[in-house]
Amino acid sequence: MTYADRRKIDPSRGATLGDGSPNDNDRVEIGPTQLAFAEWRAAGLALPDLAAMRAHRWRRLTEALVARDIGGLLLFDPMNIRYATDTTNMQLWNSHNPFRAVLLCADGHMVLWDYKQSPFLASFNPLVAETRSGASFFYFASGDRTEADATSFAGQVTEVMRAHAGTNRRLAVDKIMVHGLRALERAGFEVLEGEEVAERTRAVKGPDEILAMRCAHHACETAIAEMEQAARAGIPGGAISEDDVWSVLHAENIRRGGEWIETRLLASGPRTNPWFQECGPRIIRPNEIVGFDTDLIGSYGFCIDISRSWWIGDQPPPRAMVDAMLHARDHIDANMAMLRPGVTVRELTHGGHQLAPHYEAQKYSCKMHGVGLCDEWPLVPYPDAWVEGAFEVALEPGMVLCVEALVSPEGGDFSIKLEDQVLITETGHENLTRYPFDPALMGER
Repeated sequence: MTYADRRKIDPSRGATLGDGSPNDNDRVEIGPTQLAFAEWRAAGLALPDLAAMRAHRWRRLTEALVARDIGGLLLFDPMNIRYATDTTNMQLWNSHNPFRAVLLCADGHMVLWDYKQSPFLASFNPLVAETRSGASFFYFASGDRTEADATSFAGQVTEVMRAHAGTNRRLAVDKIMVHGLRALERAGFEVLEGEEVAERTRAVKGPDEILAMRCAHHACETAIAEMEQAARAGIPGGAISEDDVWSVLHAENIRRGGEWIETRLLASGPRTNPWFQECGPRIIRPNEIVGFDTDLIGSYGFCIDISRSWWIGDQPPPRAMVDAMLHARDHIDANMAMLRPGVTVRELTHGGHQLAPHYEAQKYSCKMHGVGLCDEWPLVPYPDAWVEGAFEVALEPGMVLCVEALVSPEGGDFSIKLEDQVLITETGHENLTRYPFDPALMGER
């Protein structure tokens, strides 16, 4: 009997879990933990059908190629590879050492290049028709033979495209090292922009993706609650630093099968202004503000990107801080109210709530942005950042946008950061974010 045969199956649940993954606590793909499943069950959440979700993504990408008369889509971005295959392999390391690639041809044939010692990482997904190696042509891995390795890889791409795209030499590519691009062009490919294909395809979520995002959102908000408890308990119980608080979100995300956090955007007291100071060893003092932006890659690989600001202490916050908080609430509420199918990014940019003049200089970098496996297209800029022709698009059902507010007085000693994640529905929108706003900052206690 092999080790695999000895793995325990929970007889009360059957051989598979509700999302279709093996019920053995030993699956290949990164996925939710038993803790997450138990919390989702208690919350009455429906689980996604992962096989259906993967087929939906594969179908959307293939249809996008056919619609554009593109023979193949070659992906190096780990987020795009995750979307196409639902596979992961050392995602952060891969983001700056690109050893993985996916080629999806217009006939649906999909090839994954992976680390040569780990071809088994895609074995759970039958949509990956082939697994190869040899996509590493960055200097650390190839040294002064980088050009030769890139040429070898281009030869593999040529072989696959000849078999599955025929005479169509139009190849869309997202992110590629310089030697790789030149090798593909020498091989006779017309190299096109692949990010446009991937980003627009990913922007509209299917039913099972939405179910998965709801689960990921619940897990993230549960982790935030643990982080808030730690932040508040740290004052009477002893000193607690920004890093201490942020580490709780990391730990609780991992405990539920989440993956990583893309930034360290938590700050306290005067370090909240200007915004974008990442967390450090500063001790959070009594009666101070704490603000954060999760930027969290959670369960099923979905990004949950929400922000809250908390008043930590027994004394009431300053009136100016309460006013800023109420202004931030007005900002996201009014802007969120515009969200519906058919509304354009142009209309969202130039309409909605206007920040007061003394908050304008330090406003956030955008009003809203798409979100899925990470922050995604489209971006909704503020009017002064609008560029003609950059985002001429209307919203569709299945898109998910994060609605932002940064109310930060220029020269002040605090900022209010709020952000909710919102699903575009057939008739309007649904705010997926349930985490409450701090009643102290709302002037309610």
